[in-house]
Amino acid sequence: MDALSWGQIFGRMAWQFWPVWAALILTFAVSVRFKRRLGLYGKLYDSPVGMIGFGLVMFWVFTALFSGVIMTHDPLTQVSGMKNALPGFPQKGTEGAYYLLGGDNLARDVFSRMVAGSVLVIQIAPMATVFAFMVGITLGLPAGYYGGKLDTGLSFLANLILAFPVILLFYLLVTPEIVQSGLPQYIGVVLFLFPLIFLTVLINSRLYVKPALRNLLVGLVAVIGGWLYLSLLSSPGTRIDLLPPQADALEMPGNILIVFVSVVFVNAPTVFRIVRGLVLDIKTRDYVAASQTRGEGPWYIMLWEILPNARGPLIVDFCLRIGYTTILLGTLGFFGLGLSPESPDWGSTINAGRRLLSIFVHPAIVPALALMSLVLGLNLLADGLREESLKD
Repeated sequence: MDALSWGQIFGRMAWQFWPVWAALILTFAVSVRFKRRLGLYGKLYDSPVGMIGFGLVMFWVFTALFSGVIMTHDPLTQVSGMKNALPGFPQKGTEGAYYLLGGDNLARDVFSRMVAGSVLVIQIAPMATVFAFMVGITLGLPAGYYGGKLDTGLSFLANLILAFPVILLFYLLVTPEIVQSGLPQYIGVVLFLFPLIFLTVLINSRLYVKPALRNLLVGLVAVIGGWLYLSLLSSPGTRIDLLPPQADALEMPGNILIVFVSVVFVNAPTVFRIVRGLVLDIKTRDYVAASQTRGEGPWYIMLWEILPNARGPLIVDFCLRIGYTTILLGTLGFFGLGLSPESPDWGSTINAGRRLLSIFVHPAIVPALALMSLVLGLNLLADGLREESLKD
């Protein structure tokens, strides 16, 4: 078989991504149809920059969701004779099989590894950012609202963490000696409690006048949330092995859990400072004073008066922070910290490809472009959201 031309390569790749194109068309069609009912998300469709960013982000989200259909080869399988194969090179012994974007130095398909790498990013970056926001919001609200010694103490802890260089902090958390001590998991024990605390306080502050409904919802949060909490922390063969395999709903490999905890730990102090600053400004508004006059409790005012009015900057920062987290994950993979060496994450793939960059460009440039496009999409999405939120 002859090698494919660039036109044939792009044509075959476009066909491999057909589930993504179908999902994007459906998403945009439904969203445009009902955009006036969708709040800030609907207004995003009035911003060309925001739509481009949203399209780029959703491309990679759908790529991760449909990765099993899109990939042409197993991302970890080494095929004889395909080491450093050029893009469009036919696979020997298999009729009609090609390495669309070439092979890497271990004879693995670059295209399939790029697609598989998106799965890791989409799994870790948004959820780690959500957890960081739960920690930052839960601590930032009372720090800004009450002030005093509580604010001083929490701000000192946040500044202490932020004083460490990020890469050095990551390196310390994922080194084998620190991992064996169980420190990252113990940090996770504390950090992963904050979503449960946030939801419990949120329900209690809203439904304190309806104790029966409040107790029911708090009980559900405690039971379901507690089970998910233990499932997330429990990892066989580690210091925290709390659940049997049959009851472990979230099977996260130990190295991925360590990276997840590290990302949350690094991002939470920055979110805390943003939330604290917003609360210091908003708590002086008249509607906050009116709530205090009505006799509303502090947590009701913080969660149902202040937090909704801070949503614009927080939504924008959330999008930007997913981009920062994506870059951090790429950096970790590039330096071989936390993730396994054979991992198809984009950082590890770039690191493996850079060693022969002067001879074979494709193994490193493909994941680099994928990483760049996702972060660009998140930044454009944040710009679009910022424009529309300022119009309110």
